[in-house]
Amino acid sequence: MESKLFTPKAIGPLTLRNRTIRSAAFESMCPGNSPSKELLSYHHSVAAGGVGMTTIAYAAVMQSGLSFDRQLWMRKEILPGLREVTDAIHKEGAAASIQLGHCGNMSHKSICGVTPVGACTGFNLYSPTFVRGLRENELPGIAKAFGESVLMAREAGFDAVEIHAGHGYLISQFLSPYTNKRKDSFGGGLENRMRFMDMVMEEVMKAAKDDIAVLVKMNMRDGFKGGMELEESLQVGKRLVKDGAQALVLSGGFVSKAPMYVMRGAMPIKSMAHYMDCWWLKYGVGLAGGMLIPTVPFKEAYFLEDALKFREAIPEIPLVYVGGLVSREKIDEVLSLGFEFVQMARALLNEPGFVNRMRQEEKARCNCGHSNYCIARMYSIDMACHKHLEEKLPDSLESEISKLEKQWEN
Repeated sequence: MESKLFTPKAIGPLTLRNRTIRSAAFESMCPGNSPSKELLSYHHSVAAGGVGMTTIAYAAVMQSGLSFDRQLWMRKEILPGLREVTDAIHKEGAAASIQLGHCGNMSHKSICGVTPVGACTGFNLYSPTFVRGLRENELPGIAKAFGESVLMAREAGFDAVEIHAGHGYLISQFLSPYTNKRKDSFGGGLENRMRFMDMVMEEVMKAAKDDIAVLVKMNMRDGFKGGMELEESLQVGKRLVKDGAQALVLSGGFVSKAPMYVMRGAMPIKSMAHYMDCWWLKYGVGLAGGMLIPTVPFKEAYFLEDALKFREAIPEIPLVYVGGLVSREKIDEVLSLGFEFVQMARALLNEPGFVNRMRQEEKARCNCGHSNYCIARMYSIDMACHKHLEEKLPDSLESEISKLEKQWEN
């Protein structure tokens, strides 16, 4: 069967030049919660490398939705900077998307300016911090902020938005029985737990009109006992179709509870601790990080089995496969199984021109070694592949990275 990889395909009103999308992996390139030249340079390199669309990661729809201090916060004053980024992407023939979300309880007052909020009151070890449960009368305002952010995305020149409803962020916190213990009409059974998502999507679709594509990233499973499982997630996916979503990005995992279910492999704990400024956090991560962030074995296309169940159950709209794609052979296989698009992050960090190379080589495979060094460092500075650093890493980190990469060699 002829490959679909380099054929055009539409998502709502938008047609991409090929089936590849740079997924919205957090770049940590936005000091002051604003776009930087570093952010522009990276996404320009991916666009020049042949991708169909590149997605700027996690832009908080309001200040309380910030989880990192080097994360975008959608507001009018950053739109000229974002327009520079989208112009650079468009000049290379790629489309530009931006992921919009609210982190909910995964923040700290020092970052988001308030006591973090979530579906329920509690304590979050991720930060660590106390969390205030949102009042019912606050939810329409947050939903409206999503819609306002879509309007700003259009003004900044984006062709698409990706609403983040997965990974344990705010919408996901309402959907999951693990984080939603509410006793009001937004808690309990799945129908109630979807109400906040419905409210957000109503505002998003109203703002998107018919000239900006709307994708939604969602969990197929939360990745741990007591979280959402496939049966409920399939119902969420079907509801999102009714809500107007024009494509679903099929992912899984909770960043605060099961981070390696999202990313797979091991977290390089020494590297993670090395870049942390806070002495007690550095010490704590170095001492107990391996227990708090357990390894989940990596394999190519690790979400494919679950994603195929979504493909069977939801034929109406394009589905985007994401998770562990590093070779053209596997990408061709995924597309042949009925998925309209594929997303990649680490492969395009390792090799921004990977899509162009796949056009030339049927057996093309990126050089990512799956050490997750890029993830370990992004929480403190920027997301970068260790193979492209100008500085020499300490011997202890080099040793850790080498050990992990040998572990995942074919």
